[in-house]
Amino acid sequence: MSMGQGAPATPSASVGLAKSVGSTQELVDRAVAEVSKVLLGKEPQIRLALCCLFARGHLLIEDLPGMGKTTLSHALADVLGLAWKRVQFTSDLMPADVLGVSIFDSANASFHFHEGPIFTQLLLADEINRATPRTQSALLEAMAEGQVTVEGETRPLPDPFFVIATQNPVHQSGTYPLPESQLDRFLMRIELGYPHPRAEREMFLAKHSAAGRATQPAQRIDRNQLDTLRAAVAQVQTSESLLDYLQRLVAHTRQSPEFEMGLSPRGALALLNCARTWAVMNNRGHVVPEDIQVVLPSVAAHRLVPSSEYAGDGAALVELLQRNVDVIGS
Repeated sequence: MSMGQGAPATPSASVGLAKSVGSTQELVDRAVAEVSKVLLGKEPQIRLALCCLFARGHLLIEDLPGMGKTTLSHALADVLGLAWKRVQFTSDLMPADVLGVSIFDSANASFHFHEGPIFTQLLLADEINRATPRTQSALLEAMAEGQVTVEGETRPLPDPFFVIATQNPVHQSGTYPLPESQLDRFLMRIELGYPHPRAEREMFLAKHSAAGRATQPAQRIDRNQLDTLRAAVAQVQTSESLLDYLQRLVAHTRQSPEFEMGLSPRGALALLNCARTWAVMNNRGHVVPEDIQVVLPSVAAHRLVPSSEYAGDGAALVELLQRNVDVIGS
């Protein structure tokens, strides 16, 4: 379904974007192909994860154990040349285990701060909802402001700083559901799901081959390319008709009886930011409605509160969102 093309960027903006980024589509395709060497059959999810990173957001992956969540995070770090650390969230994990702590040095009679694992470029917060809300909240300042405050002192985090948090389904035992305020800190949420049978067969064969065991993604995007790509997002043009479409969609989530709570202004801005980023990833200097439609479920589903008819059914909520897109765009 297409509502019609958004107005193209002005000539100067288009030329500037082309000069600064070049063929971003080819760059992204190479990165996706590299990650796909270790995470088979998940190209759409890989592209969404890259979109989230390029948009300067943070990613939540909700799925069953063993679906490849850790593999995806490590592969993204390799492809972008980012420092990577993993924290296993458990019920006894404390905020200091994530942020760091000052330790007294008796030889110098002074305290020295020992950085926690959060001081990295790509942090995997594994099974985040198995930790207590107090420990979960240790990530809030870091995700919102790129810094942490420990013992009254504010310390900047590396740039880029990207959090990938994994979450087990809330019906599993030993989980603490993330509150809405923390869910909103994640720009996007995705699910990996079971692999396609053909991809799973390839996985079986690769596991028993020397080449398969030795596979490690190579870096395909360097720091300068990442910075340039991120900067290009601000140059992307949005037409008045495209913004009208976006506002109608947001208003529908707030007014429809199918939703108890619709998209907030921050959620609407997140949707527009991801649509702009998706346009850059496809080598365009302007947003079209299809950009919004592609990123909508990942940006909006975890921010919306459905009515009781759809509560607890994530698949039904995504279908509902997609149906609303068709209705509003017609």
